[in-house]
Amino acid sequence: MDTLPEPLAPRGATTGFAELHVVSNFTFLRGASHPEELVRQAWTLGYAAIAITDECSVAGVVRAHVAARECEEQDAEGGGREAKGGGIKLIVGSEFRLSAAEATDSGTDVHLVLLAPTREAYGQLSELITRGRRRSPKGEYALGLDDLLPDDSGYPGVRDCLALWIPSSAPIGDLLEEGRRLKALLPHLWIALEVFLEPSDLDRTAHALTLSTRLDLPIVASNDVHMHVAGRKPLQDVVSAVRNRTTVAELGTGAHANRERYLRAPDCLAGLYPKEMLAESVAIADRCSFSLDELRYEYPEELVPEGLTPGKYLRQLTFEGARERWPDGVPEDVVELLEKELALIRKLSYEYYFLTVHDIVRHARSLDILCQGRGSAANSAVCYCLRVTEVDPSRMHLLFERFVSAERDEPPDIDVDFEHERREEVIQYIYERYGRDRAALAATLITYRPRSAIRDVGGALGLDAGLLDALAKSMAWWDGRDAVDARLRACGLDPDTRIARQFLFLVNEILGFPRHLSQHVGGFVISKGPLPRLVPIENAAMEDRTVIQWDKDDLESLGLLKVDVLGLGMLTAIRKTLDLVNGFRGRRESGHELTMAGIPAEDPHTYAMLQNADSVGVFQVESRAQMSMLPRLRPENFYDLVIEVAIVRPGPIQGNMVHPYLRRRQGLEPVSYSSEGVRRVLERTLGVPIFQEQV
Repeated sequence: MDTLPEPLAPRGATTGFAELHVVSNFTFLRGASHPEELVRQAWTLGYAAIAITDECSVAGVVRAHVAARECEEQDAEGGGREAKGGGIKLIVGSEFRLSAAEATDSGTDVHLVLLAPTREAYGQLSELITRGRRRSPKGEYALGLDDLLPDDSGYPGVRDCLALWIPSSAPIGDLLEEGRRLKALLPHLWIALEVFLEPSDLDRTAHALTLSTRLDLPIVASNDVHMHVAGRKPLQDVVSAVRNRTTVAELGTGAHANRERYLRAPDCLAGLYPKEMLAESVAIADRCSFSLDELRYEYPEELVPEGLTPGKYLRQLTFEGARERWPDGVPEDVVELLEKELALIRKLSYEYYFLTVHDIVRHARSLDILCQGRGSAANSAVCYCLRVTEVDPSRMHLLFERFVSAERDEPPDIDVDFEHERREEVIQYIYERYGRDRAALAATLITYRPRSAIRDVGGALGLDAGLLDALAKSMAWWDGRDAVDARLRACGLDPDTRIARQFLFLVNEILGFPRHLSQHVGGFVISKGPLPRLVPIENAAMEDRTVIQWDKDDLESLGLLKVDVLGLGMLTAIRKTLDLVNGFRGRRESGHELTMAGIPAEDPHTYAMLQNADSVGVFQVESRAQMSMLPRLRPENFYDLVIEVAIVRPGPIQGNMVHPYLRRRQGLEPVSYSSEGVRRVLERTLGVPIFQEQV
């Protein structure tokens, strides 16, 4: 991330205000700033705290959490804000519009902001979001006032949350009735007064004061923030136009009247609100102690038979698998390797993770579904014995630390490929075994790229649809921010005109903005208890699929684990090939069935084909780049193929590792090492660092 800006408030001091109503661009097509930008700006202005309260969502709070942590680290380095412990407090919350048909005759929704002061309150908030999302199509939610209360199903309600009520412009009588019902439902309730320098401010303030007096409720200042700086107002208008399927020129009341919904300076706020209302925001923030760091992920316990610990059961399964792999006796070096891996797994408490993956793979194999672990998991002898992978540790030199390392402090990541035509059977098994409330797919964040940015921004500005289509089609997915200008010139347009400059500016601003959540290709999060108490779950576009509101980067930031259940077409091709071979001349009936494990290792005819770049249709080495490298590297064994696949990647290419390795392999350059320690690390790659763990 970029270096954080220097705060405007004096070092070691914070102002007497906390912003409690903020929507980021994770309230899709409403907010006009990233969560990180909002947190940094609030820190810069000296706010005591900031709440990220996206509508029925916590999709952006992990990014805000990381930004707040960085602010704290920078304050610690610079010695600032020592009186407050450094950084800025982040409060997790969410905004809702609840159906109020039973409460008033006004027909308007009840507008609430709920904040999570404790871990228990966060779980309640997450379950409320899940309830609203799960009963609605993808991208929508539906909640009523009754959903604030617990029910007989075990749903806890939200009585521990702090609630800010933003009254509508309905008649005061309707508002009083609405307020009485909210007060009965929510024990921690405030009236939020939001002033935007609009003609309606006087009525809004009068209503708030009347409701406060008649209902005996405190008033707090908040600002319905949609952007971190006022300069984002044009972009906020554009995303509003996209959301409303119109142009900015025709947006009308769909746009905010002015640009006041940004993080305003404390001295500006002091001129708008009484100091008591500003102080109340800090009092509310002081009641909020919950941090996302408190979230702890626990794997399901039913995988372990009664009377066994997870460590003992994993050990039992591992050595049972080892005896099956080596029926004539497990080699001593393999036993030593297994003991080493099991000790590290036990030290890092990853037993349940391995047992969960083993259970999924066991079920797939019981259905005769071909599956194969890949990636760094192939460095694990335990995975081999559990039949997650097929890389024989007695034949290959494995580096377990590439997969799991105490020093890296990163969770393991086992990617398991399944036949793509039968993967859905595995996915539905996971749902059936653990239930929809304990298993869901991770999300994938779909963001604006050049083509979508051109179409949406241009459409919002009312530009010609034919021109936008031609311009969008001229863009490649890898084109960066500078490419649009060049493409405009190529289309015969002058990028220096006023409308072109405005268009280019807004396209560049919206690039990288989240557009919507989609489902991960196969990353499952499975929990011991109800998953919605950890993270909200919502429906995916695909039938019978549910996703959480965090993506893989969010999970990694919080140290939460996922299991990857992926589909691979090549495994389907291998399965069909094996079926054809085994059906030939009664091979299956005669007991000579060919299996994956029975395919001869290090077949010289296969390597001869690869050395001639005869690899069309061969997974991992069929690209043009790989086919170009094969005759130069001339792989002779499996480890040569490992290097072949790894070397045709951006890291080794940009690091100038390719040609030195090829020259040494071809005998054109001597192999040398600066020390014996370096030799031990780099000997297998001829003194050239190719793999991350070597570095």
